[in-house]
Amino acid sequence: MKKLLFILVVAIATSVTVQAQVNSKAIGVRLGGGTFVGGELSYQHGMGSANRLELDLGWGSNVNHHRLYLIGMYHWNWNIVAGLNWYVGPGAGVGLYTYTNEDAYVGVAVGGQIGIEYDFNSLVAPLLLSVDVRPMWDFLGTGQGFGWGSALGIRYTF
Repeated sequence: MKKLLFILVVAIATSVTVQAQVNSKAIGVRLGGGTFVGGELSYQHGMGSANRLELDLGWGSNVNHHRLYLIGMYHWNWNIVAGLNWYVGPGAGVGLYTYTNEDAYVGVAVGGQIGIEYDFNSLVAPLLLSVDVRPMWDFLGTGQGFGWGSALGIRYTF
């Protein structure tokens, strides 16, 4: 199943010829939910015209679990229509997790991100809005397992 998903992503990525124009830098927040509810301070750094690196410092919690984490994602971006883009890419993260009735632990996770964004620079406003999903697999620590989050991103571009 993993090989099929990988082949599908690569096939879609190579079949699309129109690439998005990635902003050189963007800073803002991602607010969302999923396995955890919380927020992230987000920084994006353009790496060419269609690729970028995203670094997010986040915090979140649910009923009995709190976390502080750092995630890095690499994105490939493609243009749908003027200003509207979609992106996908792999990433990894490390975080400090605490439970109300247990000790804290350090978690290490790998996963990916897929989303859609509207770049208001096409309308002469330095704003980038995005909606994405980020499935992650935590493979180190007592909280090992699958988690996901969806988020609304609001970033200032420069």
